[in-house]
Amino acid sequence: MRELILTVRATVDEWLRIRWSTLTFFEARSALLLFVVLLAAACLVLLLRSMRSAARGRSLVALPAIVPGMRWTPNAALRHLPLVLFIAGVPLFAVALADPHTGFAQEDVSYPGRRIELLVDASTSMVLKFDTASLNKQGESTFYTAVAAAETFMKRRMKGPYHDLIALIQFGNEAYVVTPFTTDYENVMLSIRLISDPKEWGRFNDWGTTIVQGIDQGVQLFKAFDFVNASGNLMILFTDGRDSELNRQGRPLEALIAEARRYRIPVYMVRTVFKERFGRVEQDKLWKDIVERTGGRFYAAYDEESILSALREIDRLSPGTIDVRQYSVQRPRFAGYALAACALWLLAALLKLTVPVFRTFP
Repeated sequence: MRELILTVRATVDEWLRIRWSTLTFFEARSALLLFVVLLAAACLVLLLRSMRSAARGRSLVALPAIVPGMRWTPNAALRHLPLVLFIAGVPLFAVALADPHTGFAQEDVSYPGRRIELLVDASTSMVLKFDTASLNKQGESTFYTAVAAAETFMKRRMKGPYHDLIALIQFGNEAYVVTPFTTDYENVMLSIRLISDPKEWGRFNDWGTTIVQGIDQGVQLFKAFDFVNASGNLMILFTDGRDSELNRQGRPLEALIAEARRYRIPVYMVRTVFKERFGRVEQDKLWKDIVERTGGRFYAAYDEESILSALREIDRLSPGTIDVRQYSVQRPRFAGYALAACALWLLAALLKLTVPVFRTFP
């Protein structure tokens, strides 16, 4: 239902931006021909009904059609409302059937989606075992589970109506931008699969864990793309959380948290340690307090279901909108007209079938 609402909202927003003068109708003749045929068929049906009524009337007894004591009321005209709504939808459907397109256009549009950074911990401690049924296909290490969780989240967003900008960061003692912000989801998926390759992970030589380093690199990437003053930013951190280092090159953590809050970049941490619930890892309370101060949430993932539950909640909490400037050539624009016509017809049917006043003779 949420995806349907977002799709309808995006269609209506696009339709309201369209100017009639910019439309080119590719199937205008086909639409005109179809409606001429339908009009002729309707006239033929009315003619046949009138002929049958005239022939039937010769053998019937006539009675007064209106009782003299009945008074006419202005509200009687309301019974025609469903018919008016249906007729209003016909020209809109005709325009949609004519296949309207716009030529070259520059638009500032809003899409459902977020600017999302996926941060994956590749440190030595991530080699510990984390059993799952389907996530860690590359092996039993927590690192493979974390990478698979990032890929699963990507697939969830790809199935939705979102136009996210996704970035991928891998960190240990240092943090590295694997893929900068992009809407090329296949490129991000390829990068996720590459860093999960056992040989590639073996070549990663920053085996320590400095979570602050990863968060700071994420903030710097938002700055580099000039997204810090935009809404819809989000950082998802997959790590075992076994790190107590709270400074980065002499820069205190408090400054980093203040910066993330100022730029409205919430951090969602999925702490992945097998069979260890919240509080069983020494640093859980520390990192829970830190990420919640940025506006994010902390998830103590201890098995596959807890990871999937965290991903579902993050996805649910991350609808958002993205304002982008897009350029298009010969883009179809029939969706808004078809949606408006269907909405009018459904409303007419609903009134006719559910409200008695629209089915009675005044």
